[in-house]
Amino acid sequence: MQENAVKGGLRGLGHDDLGRPRRVKSRAVNGIDQDIKLNEALWLLGERMAALNS
Repeated sequence: MQENAVKGGLRGLGHDDLGRPRRVKSRAVNGIDQDIKLNEALWLLGERMAALNS
């Protein structure tokens, strides 16, 4: 999951200012600081999910 998030191109469904649905696509992470923040957030998410399953 981390590699896919860093490379970008993940597709999803978002909403515009008027609340209408629109397709969105993630952009690649280019900066080291962004990469570190993403890794920390994914690690925290994984720890919380593990705690819920325990």
